[in-house]
Amino acid sequence: MHLTEYLLEPRQGIITNMTRSFKVHNLIVGYFDATLEASLCCDNILEGINSMRLAKRRITGVVMLSKRVLDFTNENDQTLKDLYKELASFSFQNNPLSIISTIQFHDIHDRYIKLLHILKSKRRGIQRTLLLKKVCKRLGGIALVTSHCAILIAILVFSFHSIVGLVAAPTIVGGLVGLFMKRIKRVHERFRTSYSERLCDQLDVAAKGVYILVNDLDTMGRMVKRLHDEVEHWKMIADVCVKNTKGEILKQVLWDFNEHESSFLEQLEELEEHVYLCFLTINRSRIQVMQEITDKEH
Repeated sequence: MHLTEYLLEPRQGIITNMTRSFKVHNLIVGYFDATLEASLCCDNILEGINSMRLAKRRITGVVMLSKRVLDFTNENDQTLKDLYKELASFSFQNNPLSIISTIQFHDIHDRYIKLLHILKSKRRGIQRTLLLKKVCKRLGGIALVTSHCAILIAILVFSFHSIVGLVAAPTIVGGLVGLFMKRIKRVHERFRTSYSERLCDQLDVAAKGVYILVNDLDTMGRMVKRLHDEVEHWKMIADVCVKNTKGEILKQVLWDFNEHESSFLEQLEELEEHVYLCFLTINRSRIQVMQEITDKEH
C-alpha cells in the first residue's frame, strides 16, 4: 500500500485536471512532479522502516533466546543451535533500509537543487521584466498627464480670448477632463495582476517548497544511512559469530545487540516522524502553489 495515494494533497489527478483548465507553466508542472516523486520516496522509507521493525524482532528474539542458554560452549545445546540459526538467518537477509540507496538520495538532491535554481532564475527574470514594464508605464502615465495639461491650458487660453470661447469653455473643459480621466483609468487598469505577476508568485512559492524539501530529504538521507550502516554492522558481526561458533564471540555479539537496541529503535522512530513531517510539508507547499494558480485566475 502506498501512503502517497491517501496522504498526498492535492491528489495528482486534481493537479492533472488543473493543468488542463488553467494556464500552468511547465516549471510549475515540474514542481508538482518533483513533489510527487518526493512523496513516493517517503513511501519507500516508511516501507523500509516497517520491514526493519520486523527484522528487529529477530534480533530481539535472539537476545531473549540467549537468556535460556546456560553454557555457551556446549555445542549440543539445542537452544544454542537455534540461536546460531537465527543469527545466520539475520546475517543473510537483505538490509531493509537498502530500499533507497545513498546514490539515489544524491541523485534526488542534485535534480531538486537544479530545479530550485531554475525556479529562482525564472522568477528573477520575470521580476526584472515586470519592473521595466512598471517604470515604462509610470513614465507613460506622466507623459500622458503632461500632454493633456498642456492641451487643456492651450485651449483655455484660446477660449478666453474669444467671446464664443467664453460660452463654450465649460463644455470644452468638461469634455477634456472626462477624456483625461478615462485615459488615466486605462493606465491604472494596466497595473492589474498580469499572468507574469501571477507566475512570479507561483514560482516564489514553489521555490520555497523545493528548498524546504531538499533540506528534509537531505536530513532523511543522513538518518537512513546511519541506520543502514548500523544494520550492516550487526549483520557482519552476526556472520562472524556464526562462522566461528565461539562462546566469547557470541556473548560479545549479544551484548552489542542488547546495548544498542533501544538507541536504534529511537532513531528509527525519529526517522519515521521526520518522514510524516515531510509529507505535511509537501502537502502544504502543493496546496499553496495550487491556490496561487486558481485563486488569482478569477
